[in-house]
Amino acid sequence: MSSSWQIKMSTSRGVPYFFNSETKESSWKPPAGLSQEQIESLAGAEYLSGGGASVVADPKVRASHLLVKHKDSRRPSSWKESNITRTKEEAIEILRGYQTQIKDSETFSTLAEKHSDCSSHSNHGDLGWFQRGQMQKPFEDATYALQVGHISDIVSTDSGVHLIMRTG
Repeated sequence: MSSSWQIKMSTSRGVPYFFNSETKESSWKPPAGLSQEQIESLAGAEYLSGGGASVVADPKVRASHLLVKHKDSRRPSSWKESNITRTKEEAIEILRGYQTQIKDSETFSTLAEKHSDCSSHSNHGDLGWFQRGQMQKPFEDATYALQVGHISDIVSTDSGVHLIMRTG
């Protein structure tokens, strides 16, 4: 029974779950009938303790962002525009303009609320807490590289171009 079970990391929740490769069943709780020793010997067991190359080895971070989408974004529409046609270069220029206006976290929050193409604009750009494996890699890497209270230079992802402020 234990050979078909493995432990994976949920990218949406950032917590481990159990997956049966034969039945495709998944569960947040350990499967019935497995001893603690069997669970600890499953592939992916390092996700339970945070050891090894686990996604949970890094602490969670919190960030806000100001996103400007362009026509090559993976979903070129937003709450502001149903069909975004600007080029990536134009999106970067828009962000450069915002960069010159940002003096502090309050200005960043106000600009994100008014101008971000992300639905997080309604929370002043706040994305909440997350950890590695939950965001697109360039966004994640930039956030982890920032000190709390600092703002990134322009970061490009499949979603568009961002300014990121680490808040926690």
